[in-house]
Amino acid sequence: MILYRPVGTKELELIEKSGYKCFPPRLPEQPIFYPVLNEKYAAEIASQWNVRYNDDHRGYVTRFEIDDEYSRQYEVHTVGAGYHQELWIPAEELETFNRHIMGKIQVIGEFAAEKTDKCGV
Repeated sequence: MILYRPVGTKELELIEKSGYKCFPPRLPEQPIFYPVLNEKYAAEIASQWNVRYNDDHRGYVTRFEIDDEYSRQYEVHTVGAGYHQELWIPAEELETFNRHIMGKIQVIGEFAAEKTDKCGV
């Protein structure tokens, strides 16, 4: 199964440190890891959420493949529009989830806040 994950710069740096092989552990306030099922939805999150709320105003879309048989244990959740589909992976299962990633995590999109000059143009 091909999945996508919108990330910020800090998370991307941790992915890079792993050799693009795994996602970092969740923070205590993040009980769920949620990869999404399509690039369009991932790009929306990266460009609208990550760019707005991350300190450096940057967001990235990653793509990776997970073992089909393993992924079947997770229910697909639709959380808005019909294409807003996610898998919900409990944080305590992320290490096991990472072991089922096939190949490397790829960065396929990058977004940044538009820069303006001092006059706001």
